[in-house]
Amino acid sequence: TTPASLERFTVNFTITNLPYSSDLENPASAKFRATQRVMNTLLDRLLKGSSIGPVFQGCETIDFRYEPGSHRDETRVDAVCTYSKEPWAAPL
Repeated sequence: TTPASLERFTVNFTITNLPYSSDLENPASAKFRATQRVMNTLLDRLLKGSSIGPVFQGCETIDFRYEPGSHRDETRVDAVCTYSKEPWAAPL
């Protein structure tokens, strides 16, 4: 049999009650790392409980940003997630 391959997909969303700050620009900052940990945990929990749960591997938040003109009162989140793609499975 052909082994499963790891496939990636992106998740992008906006947190409307997390004001954007310059600390979120720096992946080495304590605020970035703490917020990243929370986002990774919440995304993992959400997707493990979804229809892709059995093949879901995990998510890594890679960026926080703001929408120009938003007055930085909300934060956009970009994450990359992985799942095991079985040869027989339908694509996501």
